[in-house]
Amino acid sequence: MIEENETIEEFLARHTSDVEEAVRQAAAAEIMPRFRQLADHEVDQKSGPHDLVTDADRRAELYLTEVLPKLLPGSVVVGEEAVHANPASYEAIQEDAPVWIVDPVDGTRQFVHGDPGFCTLVALAHRGVVRGSWTFAPARDQLATAIRGQGAFLDGVPLRAGSPESGRDLEVATSHPDYTTDEEKRALLGLWTDGVRPRACGSAGLEYLAIARGELDAIAFSWEAAWDHAAGILLVEEAGGAHLTRAGDPFRITGGNVLPFTAARDAATARRVVELLSGGA
Repeated sequence: MIEENETIEEFLARHTSDVEEAVRQAAAAEIMPRFRQLADHEVDQKSGPHDLVTDADRRAELYLTEVLPKLLPGSVVVGEEAVHANPASYEAIQEDAPVWIVDPVDGTRQFVHGDPGFCTLVALAHRGVVRGSWTFAPARDQLATAIRGQGAFLDGVPLRAGSPESGRDLEVATSHPDYTTDEEKRALLGLWTDGVRPRACGSAGLEYLAIARGELDAIAFSWEAAWDHAAGILLVEEAGGAHLTRAGDPFRITGGNVLPFTAARDAATARRVVELLSGGA
């Protein structure tokens, strides 16, 4: 629990392991018992057939919403499912209180289909700056963490994104067409060119982890929901990567970004992807 006059940096120095434990416990209690065990009544659609929610999403978010503010009194939680129920709650990202940004099951479609490619995402942000990041893939028992200025780690091992191999096609994970405007579709078409190998993205959190591990060169995404990006953006940054919007500015979790945006293994790759996106628009 944060002490009087303790900074967020000091809190993170003392309590990163407590946050890790909360994320693991949420998955153990509410997510994994339902993995490959979901009944039909435990799965619902939100905006459409590709936008699913399950009892695991709801209950894991409730678990984290109860536990995380107890670790950091005065903090608030912005969770995907709570915002779906009350869109105004998203505004807390813009305010002064420290905010936990939570996606309880990122990759719900994969989770529903019994695919292990899903994760729980938690980020701690303050005044628009992400300070801490936790990406937990419970079906793979992998935990990636990052604290601003202290590096990125996967199961305690440092992550370095590195740079793409010269002469090899860039592999870029892109947004699903159902979630893009006509203008964004035109921008993304700029990636269909020699030297680039675009593919549809899976769990956003695991795509960011793949960049931080040097297994994926970049993403090109066309939506801003902070719960999908906050943890991954910091993870990539701390692994030595970079992120840019189509306007050439760093991606902001507070919104107002020119989309699509990219995160990439290095700054040169990020600039290259933005050039292609700008040429396609």
